[in-house]
Parts: sequence; structure tokens; C-alpha cells
Amino acid sequence: MKIADYLSESLIISDLACSDKNTVLKKFSDCVSQKFPKIPVDEVFTILKDREDLGSTGIGDGIAIPHGKTKKIDTLIVAFARSHEGISFDAIDDQPVKFFFLLLAPEDSASLHLKALAKISRMLKDPKFRERLADAKDATELFQLIQEKDDQV
Repeated sequence: MKIADYLSESLIISDLACSDKNTVLKKFSDCVSQKFPKIPVDEVFTILKDREDLGSTGIGDGIAIPHGKTKKIDTLIVAFARSHEGISFDAIDDQPVKFFFLLLAPEDSASLHLKALAKISRMLKDPKFRERLADAKDATELFQLIQEKDDQV
């Protein structure tokens, strides 16, 4: 599986300026709905919010992977956002989150969804990769770094 096959530069927010979890989810919802107009922004937000209400997708080390499923798509959608300051996201280590990968999967794609979650987790376990993401100048460079790491993991 290649994460970069489901991600595009237009789905990367290089400077996420938000103050809380709901604002992050709203920004992601706007970003996805602009690229995929058949998925209403309020539906994306509800999917993500409902999942967060079950438990935070903040997995520690400054990483969160908000995710959910919908009937409105037939392929995986991946988006990425970076916050320079970090955002409180109720992560398991209580640390602010700087790197966000969003996953939206078709409702009947448990295997693809789980493979994507596992791949992203493996990619972000590397502290040097996270450092390179933090230092990237824009969405183009972020996309290139993600593609490179995707090929290595």
C-alpha cells in the first residue's frame, strides 16, 4: 500500500493554525469537501467528530490520525496537516499534536483502512522523518517527503 497514492498536494495543509480539536476537524472537513464536493463538509465533520468522541486519535509523539468511514466514497482519501506550534488534541501522552494524517475510507473497506493506519503509524515512528516534516517549507516539500518515506516503509 502506498499512502501517497491517496494523498495529493491539495490535501496538505502546511501551516495549520487552529486552537482546538474541533477547529482541526473543521479545517480537514473543508479541505476534503473542496477536493471531493460529493461529500458535504458537515458530513465529513460529523464522521470525524463521532470517531473522536469514542476516543482521541492522538497517538502520542505529536501525532494524530483522525479517521472514519463513509458510503459516499469508493476509495481511500488521505489528507495531511502540520501545526508548527502544536494543538491540544487529547493525545494519549497529553502532548500537543503537530502532525495530522486524516483518513476517510469507504464503509466496506476495513482491510484498506487498517493497512493505511498501520502504514502511517510506521512512517511517523521515525523521529528524523518527523523532524524533516517540521522543517519542510511548504505543501510541495511535505508531499515529496511523504512520498519518499512511503517508498521506504
